[in-house]
Order: sequence, then structure tokens, then C-alpha cells
Amino acid sequence: MSFSLDDPMILREIILDHYKNPRNFATISDPRYRTVHMDSASCIDDIYIHVLVENGIIKDCKWHGTGCAISTASTSILTELMTGKSEEEAYRLMEDFHHMLMGEKYEKDELGEAIAFINVNRQPSRITCADIGWRGLKKALDEDKKND
Repeated sequence: MSFSLDDPMILREIILDHYKNPRNFATISDPRYRTVHMDSASCIDDIYIHVLVENGIIKDCKWHGTGCAISTASTSILTELMTGKSEEEAYRLMEDFHHMLMGEKYEKDELGEAIAFINVNRQPSRITCADIGWRGLKKALDEDKKND
């Protein structure tokens, strides 16, 4: 996907689309999935990340719960971006996303629509919202590795 980072309207449209039409939104009870609960003391964010890893590849990534526009859109984009990625690729993408949120150097070509959150660091209180699903996926992958 190619779009201009200089057009805040396009970035806003991406966020609104994923907020209004969240992708991969489903409750999963399959025991093969690692499920992690994430919530925020300062926001309405209360989400569950479900990830299925087979042979080091994220075969499926779903989520459900309640969140603000930023966390909902970010988690929706996360689940699309990560499905089909190796665990190594996922960790690298999570690191790049975190660097972007902090205003640090990152690889923008790899982040796809997640680049829509490039300006979140202008409102530091929203960084936690944008990052909650990403931290949840990292926690799920870390737990999965411990249990291998």
C-alpha cells in the first residue's frame, strides 16, 4: 500500500476505517491460540489478543474487546499485518512500530497501514492506546516461546 505521510486526511481515513470496520475481530476459544488480556488504567481499552503460531509462523491473529478509536484501529491493523509473518518478522515490526511511536528511527516501508499512527507521539497520552495491541501480541509471543 502506498500513500503520502504528508496527507493527514489519508492517515485519519485509515484510522477511521479500521475503527468503524475492525478487521479480525472475533472471540476465540480454541486452545491452540495463545490469548492475552490487555487493559488500561487511563482509558477504556480492554482487549484480548488471540494468536495462533505454528512452526514459528503466525497463522492467525484475532482480537476482541472494547477500545478507543486509536487502540481499535491500531489493533485491527496489527492483526492484518502480522498474520503470515514469522515470529522474527513480527518482533522486528513491533520494534519498528514502537520506535515510530517514540519519534525514533524506524523502517517505514515494513509497517504498511500502521504508518497511520506516525503522529501519535504529538499526543503522548495516546501512545499507550496505539501500542496496547502490539504489546499484547509481544506478550503472547513471549509466553508462547516460554512454553516451547
